Amino acid sequence: MSALNTRVSLLALACAFSSYSAMAEDSSLTNPNISAVLDGYYQTGDRPLAEREEGFGLGETELALSANIDDNFYGKVTAVIESADGETELNLEEAFIQTLALPSGLSARAGRFLSDIGYLNNQHKHTDSFTERPAAYRAFLGNHYFDDGIRLSYVAPTDLYWTMGVEAFSGDSLRAADEHGDRDFDDVGVFTALTKIGGDIGIESSWQLGLSYLRNENGLAYAEEHEGEEEHEGEEEHEGEEEHEHSHSASYTGENTYIADFVYKWAPNGNYKYQNLTVSGEYFRVTDIFGEEPGHVEDIDDMDEHEISDDDYHEGWYLSSVYQFSPSWSAGVRYGEVDTYEIHEDHLDPQKLKETEVSLAWHSSHFTAVRFQFTHQDGTNFDGVEDDNIFTLQYVMTLGAHGAHQF
Repeated sequence: MSALNTRVSLLALACAFSSYSAMAEDSSLTNPNISAVLDGYYQTGDRPLAEREEGFGLGETELALSANIDDNFYGKVTAVIESADGETELNLEEAFIQTLALPSGLSARAGRFLSDIGYLNNQHKHTDSFTERPAAYRAFLGNHYFDDGIRLSYVAPTDLYWTMGVEAFSGDSLRAADEHGDRDFDDVGVFTALTKIGGDIGIESSWQLGLSYLRNENGLAYAEEHEGEEEHEGEEEHEGEEEHEHSHSASYTGENTYIADFVYKWAPNGNYKYQNLTVSGEYFRVTDIFGEEPGHVEDIDDMDEHEISDDDYHEGWYLSSVYQFSPSWSAGVRYGEVDTYEIHEDHLDPQKLKETEVSLAWHSSHFTAVRFQFTHQDGTNFDGVEDDNIFTLQYVMTLGAHGAHQF
């Protein structure tokens, strides 16, 4: 009996040693990456569709946990704490698994994660070189689009970097407005397809181009006539905008969104630590934005401002340049525009927003940024926007181990 116990003990010890050896080969199995990002600011005014408010405030406080689950899967959880209107909210931004061992350049991701469309969207906001995302992101993607769904990606075996992907999401945050709560929305409402290609120019430069398509089955908005309730519904609409301002929902939607993006990076001798330049830009076009719902629009030929047409579309773009001229200092300039339509009873109001931003940041290390930014905003019929000059002082500090940033 004692011999049997000895053999069992030795077998248990061997299994334990084997498991320990496997975990030792990949330290993340027993020692996951844990990090926190602190974001605070002071701002002299409010910006349209933005999350930061006038005065002192906190941006997104990010708590992240990530590790290889085993040889086949990687997992990550990211929670974000946000403060708005005196209230604090805890949101789950990421909670996904991703394959590590699929053949032929394939990988799959499932759960809640950032969509890979565009250039900035798959990056966390604390990596940005400006205090807010461009106006096009705030208008069409709710700042940055994350959702519950699945992704299949493929990296081609080519000399140039070339990746393709398709995604399917629930699409709740990209649904068109539903004032009366009587619309039937699809449970799987968003589908995307994307491709990105890039490479090097010598040892000092690199580039990437991307094209993305987003199909939003729930993105079509309907013009409605309001009789005898203009004042009451105007109040409801205003209240809805106040509640909507700090959500991650898109303010302007459509059935089809097309995105073209590019980025160019330069560093002397390929060494980005001491000096580098990044130039990037994106263009958004949102089409099929309005439809005629039977019983709500009686005579669209008498509309005051703009007649609803199948050719109507929202669009926006930005161009950004950021230059790190020393290990501790960087400066950036960005210009962007958004052109949209807003439904007012039986007609459309065109509106336009222009933003010019200049930033200067001090980095005491790779984990620290203290940023001063000047923003000039110019709105034409853009709801609640006045021409204004806004100053923002922001800090972003990272604690703990944090994954590498995107290209």
